Amino acid sequence: MNEQNVQTQPTPTPQASAEKLKEDLRHLAQTLEELVAATAGETSSEIRELRERARTRLEETRARLAERGTEFYQQASTTLRATAQQTEGYVREHPWTSIGLGAAVGMLIGLLMGRR
Repeated sequence: MNEQNVQTQPTPTPQASAEKLKEDLRHLAQTLEELVAATAGETSSEIRELRERARTRLEETRARLAERGTEFYQQASTTLRATAQQTEGYVREHPWTSIGLGAAVGMLIGLLMGRR
C-alpha cells in the first residue's frame, strides 16, 4: 500500500472562530471607512448615496455587534452566578463529601504532576 501524506486542517475552536470573525469584521469596517474617505470628494449623486448607505450600514452593524456582545456577557455572567450559587448550596448541604472530592482531586493532580 502507498502511504500518502495527507495533512488535515485542525478543527478551529469556537474561540479561534470568533477571533477570526472579529478580525474579518474589523478588516471589512476598515475597508468601508477607506472607501467612504476615498469617495468623499466625489459629487455624483449615486456615489454619495452609496457612500451614505455604506456608512449607515457600518454604524448599524457596529451597534448590533456591541449589543450582542453585551447580551452575551450578561448571559455568561448570569449563568456563572447561578452555577456558583448551586455549588455553594451543594457544599453547604454536603460538607464532608465536598472535602473528600477536593482531597481526591488534589491527590490526582499531585500524582499527575509527580509523574513529570
